[in-house]
Amino acid sequence: MGFFDALVVIIAIAAFAYLRGQKYRAQGGENAPSGAAYSELEKEVVRLRERVTVLERIATEERDERDLAREIEKLRD
Repeated sequence: MGFFDALVVIIAIAAFAYLRGQKYRAQGGENAPSGAAYSELEKEVVRLRERVTVLERIATEERDERDLAREIEKLRD
């Protein structure tokens, strides 16, 4: 198989994968969340980002060990 034959095969495979992906997205995908579920997921991501921000702040600030333990206990509640 020559260079151009291999190139044609690669392009054909890429086109096939692209078309299958388009078809899958057009059908909504099997695991695509509905509007309400998507909204819940967005809210959960926001809450998780807020928690990560707090954890980053705790990890980077110089504090006494007792203060750190109290902050971690607050997050558990």
